Amino acid sequence: MVKLPSQSYVNGLTTSNLGTPDYELLLKQHESYVEALKSCGVSITCLQKSEEFPDSTFVEDAAVLTPEFAVITNPGAETRNGEIVEIESVLKDFYEKFHYIKTPGTLDGGDILQIENHFYIGISERTNEEGARQLKEIVESEGYQATIVPLQKFFHLKTGIAYLGNNAIIVAGEFINHPEFDQYKKIIVSEEEEYTANCILVNGSLIIPKGYEKTKRQIEEAGYKTIELETTEFQKQDGGLSCLSLRF
Repeated sequence: MVKLPSQSYVNGLTTSNLGTPDYELLLKQHESYVEALKSCGVSITCLQKSEEFPDSTFVEDAAVLTPEFAVITNPGAETRNGEIVEIESVLKDFYEKFHYIKTPGTLDGGDILQIENHFYIGISERTNEEGARQLKEIVESEGYQATIVPLQKFFHLKTGIAYLGNNAIIVAGEFINHPEFDQYKKIIVSEEEEYTANCILVNGSLIIPKGYEKTKRQIEEAGYKTIELETTEFQKQDGGLSCLSLRF
């Protein structure tokens, strides 16, 4: 599931100092993202743009999805909270069972990493302790395991880590030597290229941001097929590849 970026995106939330996004280039980059997903053999549900929600193209933050149930989040940025209404409505075409993160808990999907039957739940500026506790309780009640991971520097948990299948992860920054992830095989990303730690494995292909040759070489030497995409206009608003879709 993806959502077209609105014109208001250029005025959305960001902590970066990379400049104002180019809207026309943004649309082209989003189109390339959708085409990359299609090339991996998935079907796409594309939601129309919402001018009232500048950040809503980052659909990942509005839900956490498993094969059995959906969790509707409670995004930590107040201006984003209304995004969950549309997401829940559309997901009712795919799910019968729903759980909800409830105030005072806040939770962004970007803070949630699923590795097989284990959920890692980041506590960040957008996901608070109560939100993390609620999700942990929800997934454990459904037979999954969960670990809460307070963040030190990264914006979201998945800013610095992704699951690559076969007990392997790609990690950057604070997660390189984090004891919670010692059990996994690691591709370690340098500080200069840590943006590439936010990548997505889709049906055997690893979609990565373009322009990070050292990390690309490491990934390909580890045996992964890569698809490179320009992501400059998403990076300007703190966005990465995982943020732009709900994959289920």
